[in-house]
Amino acid sequence: MKIGLIGTGFFAEKHSSILSKISGVDVTAFLGSSIEKAEKEARKWSNAKGYIHVEEMLDQQKLDAVYICVPPMAHGAFENVLLERNIPFFVEKPLGVREEPYEIAKRVEELGLITSVGYQWRYRDTTQKIRSILQERKVGMALGYWMDTMPMVPWWRDVNKSGGQFVEQTTHIVDLLRYLCGEIKEVYAAFNRSMMHEKVSGSTVSDVGSVTLTLHNGIIATILNTCILPKSYKVGLELYTNQGVLEVSIDEARDVREGSIKRYSDELDPYVVENKIFLDAVRTGDPSSILSTYQDAVKTHQVTTATGHSAMTGKPVIMESI
Repeated sequence: MKIGLIGTGFFAEKHSSILSKISGVDVTAFLGSSIEKAEKEARKWSNAKGYIHVEEMLDQQKLDAVYICVPPMAHGAFENVLLERNIPFFVEKPLGVREEPYEIAKRVEELGLITSVGYQWRYRDTTQKIRSILQERKVGMALGYWMDTMPMVPWWRDVNKSGGQFVEQTTHIVDLLRYLCGEIKEVYAAFNRSMMHEKVSGSTVSDVGSVTLTLHNGIIATILNTCILPKSYKVGLELYTNQGVLEVSIDEARDVREGSIKRYSDELDPYVVENKIFLDAVRTGDPSSILSTYQDAVKTHQVTTATGHSAMTGKPVIMESI
């Protein structure tokens, strides 16, 4: 399989590294914001070439699939070009910061194009274990967290480019909540710029936030995030059930019941799993094992972007069916 990679940052390098270890896969094209960046990544492969124009890359190479690993504000144009050429794509979250993902999702659906989105928490062994346990339990409420430090990347601290922490990072917790507990009906958010705008030049993102979500099945969830900390503290989701508490964190999952705590760990790397499943879907034409398609991920996008509207107006936002 011949693969193209759009982007030269952390996630592009991560996927490139994983792809290099999968038999029968060859990354032959890299697209960068500069030819120097693209060619630097291309040199890591024996027969890859660097580009700065996506149309030129697709004209010169017949690619089986393309990975899109770009900052939030750069999404839209790349997806549309791939849609025009009917090329399957894997895209890293978030899907964007504006309205483009809704139209892209419609076109993906119309074409029946194979897509996958990088919500790797869904592919974790621990997540699947908790999902299995939930078949015999009833959830009443949930608490989610992304309590972290601020990434020192210029675009991240610009709310118009990243969408803010809830859109760029905490989206994983929203998606995990949807995957484990069901669809979200209403969103109410309170955000504030408490201190980072005074410490970091050009910072316009909120650095503390609390979001209350009501699910269609009656579950109430609260998700908190902050980027004021000197280092990462807590990231995960807690589910409060009729038989105890189920927790999913970055490191493990726990089943906390009266008198006992069971711990579960991930045996497989979810990044590797999501890559192999996507590539297998492209090979076979069967996307049934993909856990986060573009059409599904756009629902998470809808929730995360709604938080900004709610925080700005001080009013809850009702999720419309998409």
